[in-house]
Amino acid sequence: MKNKAWSGRFKEGTDKLVEEFNASISFDKRLYRHDIQGSIAHAQTLVKAGILTESESKKIIKGLKTVEKEISEGKIEFTSAMEDIHMAVEMRLTELVGPLGGKLHTGRSRNDQVALDIRLYLREEIFAILDLIHDFKKALVEVAEKHIDCIMPGYTHLQRAQPVLLSHHLLAYYEMFQRDTGRLVDCLIRMDAMPLGAGALAGSPYKLDRKLTAKALNFSEITANSLDSVSDRDFAIEFISAASILMMHFSRLSEEIILWSSQEFAFIELSDAFSTGSSIMPQKKNPDVAELARGKTGRVYGNLMSLLTTMKSLPLAYNKDMQEDKEPLFDTIDTVKVILKVYGPMLKTMRVKSDAMFKATGAGFLNATDAADYLTKKGLPFREAHHAVGSAVAYCVENNKTLEELELDEWQKFSKLFEADIKKTVSIKNSLNTRKIYGGTALETVKKRLEEVKKEFEQCGCC
Repeated sequence: MKNKAWSGRFKEGTDKLVEEFNASISFDKRLYRHDIQGSIAHAQTLVKAGILTESESKKIIKGLKTVEKEISEGKIEFTSAMEDIHMAVEMRLTELVGPLGGKLHTGRSRNDQVALDIRLYLREEIFAILDLIHDFKKALVEVAEKHIDCIMPGYTHLQRAQPVLLSHHLLAYYEMFQRDTGRLVDCLIRMDAMPLGAGALAGSPYKLDRKLTAKALNFSEITANSLDSVSDRDFAIEFISAASILMMHFSRLSEEIILWSSQEFAFIELSDAFSTGSSIMPQKKNPDVAELARGKTGRVYGNLMSLLTTMKSLPLAYNKDMQEDKEPLFDTIDTVKVILKVYGPMLKTMRVKSDAMFKATGAGFLNATDAADYLTKKGLPFREAHHAVGSAVAYCVENNKTLEELELDEWQKFSKLFEADIKKTVSIKNSLNTRKIYGGTALETVKKRLEEVKKEFEQCGCC
């Protein structure tokens, strides 16, 4: 009982079941570096406040660095009796430096301490994730460049719609992950406030220079309200929200990779190194990486709903419910990072079946809109042009023909405005390359966009 930081108020020891139920050390131990980082800054602040001498601070900091080294080397065994990482560090520090270790907690609470630890941890992890997104976007661009002139069907409603370049299709995902980058950078802005000094909820009676602490920990500002400081988890919710959108983008891409690798599409073949087989069917080659990414999207969504639900009814300020913030946050970070690491190499090693993709553009009348535009350019209202070409498509279906196979006299059954140049107009390559508008799928437009993207990489550094 004497080992508990709060034992003075209690006459009975904690029931073993309660101790195990209450403890968070099993998962918050990953915060040890950030907890020690915050404690070192706090020790320095206590010197200026006149609570620690310079020599005492140095002794505590030396002890904290020893604790960090011991934990990193696996020399400390964590138990539920320690409750959480804060108490585990303090207990070991006190063993190393004696009663002086007890002075470190002056002017702070575990409430503002954990609020700081999570911000330090999440800030570090977001920067790591931004680097991984950067690498993944580069992989998308690399595959797009490698297959710059590969033509495939573009889809709406999962029905063949108009021809597009595979490179243009992949760059659509670049845009999605570029927005994900922006959301995470934006998340960092609101996270950039240092909460230490808020105490349990009401602030500290000691003359703590919070700006000094913030500077030591590389925060640009300090939190403005002690109640909000210890009860705020918006930054964690915002991160998981941004991660959920990122995972949604992976899930959409995964769905296409799964479809394209099927025999029904046969647009790509994944590398053996990024596929798995069946325990019973020898012929199988399964896109498990893409399927797991798609499945783990639901896991991250669940983490978002978990934390939103935990926080939705909590009165100010700190409540023990908030201990439930860490596992969904940690799981989201781990999930996002592992998918970002594996997905780029999978894309770069897949074999693109360009011939099969182009062949697929020959069915489904992907050039019908071009025929309608042809009539519109000759002065026919688009609705009438749409009807005329729709009738031509119906005719082709009945006669087992494509629009490219129609002769001029057949075209003119639907409009006298059709002339001999309609043959060139409805060619797949012409259909694609006429779309030169910025953002379109024409080859020259996509090449220009790739050059812009390369410049974006040069300018943005890690993101």
